[in-house]
Amino acid sequence: MRKTAILFLLTGLACIQVFAYNDHRGHNLDSLERAVACWTPDAIDRASSEDLVELNRSYRDLMLGYSALNGEKCVFYARKALSISEPRGWEEANADACRYLGQCFWAAEQYDSSMVYYRRALSAVERMEAGAVSPTNHDGYSEKEVDDTRAALYGAIGNLYNMMDSIPQAMDWYGKAGAIFDKYGWNQSNAILYYNIGETWVEQGEHRKATQAYEKALVYADGDSLIVAMSQKGLGRVYMEDGKTGKALRYLHAADDYFSAHDKEELTFTKENYEYMAMTLTRQRKMLLVLIAGLVLLIALSTGVLILRQKFLRSRKVQAETAAVMEETLQEIKPASAEDIQLSAREREILDLLTKGYTTPQIAEGLGLSPETIKWYRKKLLVKFDVANTAELTSTAKDQGLI
Repeated sequence: MRKTAILFLLTGLACIQVFAYNDHRGHNLDSLERAVACWTPDAIDRASSEDLVELNRSYRDLMLGYSALNGEKCVFYARKALSISEPRGWEEANADACRYLGQCFWAAEQYDSSMVYYRRALSAVERMEAGAVSPTNHDGYSEKEVDDTRAALYGAIGNLYNMMDSIPQAMDWYGKAGAIFDKYGWNQSNAILYYNIGETWVEQGEHRKATQAYEKALVYADGDSLIVAMSQKGLGRVYMEDGKTGKALRYLHAADDYFSAHDKEELTFTKENYEYMAMTLTRQRKMLLVLIAGLVLLIALSTGVLILRQKFLRSRKVQAETAAVMEETLQEIKPASAEDIQLSAREREILDLLTKGYTTPQIAEGLGLSPETIKWYRKKLLVKFDVANTAELTSTAKDQGLI
């Protein structure tokens, strides 16, 4: 049903050029029905050609008026119109009635029947182009009239293939219709055409093609505010589904400027636009939460890396200092008499601090070494002086005049 609604605008493209709405069309169909009811078969047989032209036009007016209101009545009056035009070879009227019959069956999803009438309409257009007589113009149909009828039919056939999910065929027929619209500068028709093409590509998940179609619709709209707003809504939806919420909101807010001012006339589009705005805002909030969570995780990881780096550097420092102490220890490990004791500058420095009562942490802090390194030096000094504790070390060092 959604696709039918999407394509509804395209089914009436021919009406933009072919007919102007009369006062009774869409306003008082009952009065027109009462007017044609007096035409009995006998009255039709006796009628002049001019009267039959008017009767055929009335039937087609009713056909068009009921096309969006009552499918059965649309079919009834389309067939009544054909009963006048077909025996007389009025090909433009034949093509018009067959196209609306095709659209009625299309809307009812009776696609085979729809195609039968579209083919009849195509044949009628070919006869128009070949020189069929027009009941209102002895010179026949003009090129513009033929193209106008053909363009509307091409759009309708495109819709048929679209509903059958034969998208390449649909786009081929749409392209043929668009070429005719370009030929005559019928920008409004092209704007509607490309909006519907955009909607089709969105349904197919082809967002790049949908974006291109909507942007073309904006170019062709040329001041038509409704088509502009619809195309902006379409672009907003595409960008929302692509996760580009900033762009989506810009287009949806622009569309809302129009829909909010015409909410009664365009209720369906207004509601749809609000839904897309709500979905976009929800996605934006989720993306923001994910971003915040990612930043928190990044900060935590960075902090952990810094802590590990500091520990690694401290460990390397301790290892280097320990290695130096061990090297000295290996070189000086042999027992020594008091007169043979040789102290390095660092050992004398630490020995002096120990005899003054400084603790290991205090010495480490004062010399910029690790506590583990100071402990190694203390053990070396104990070994060199052959003593068991700091008190004996201090006493022996004083006795030997080393401090």
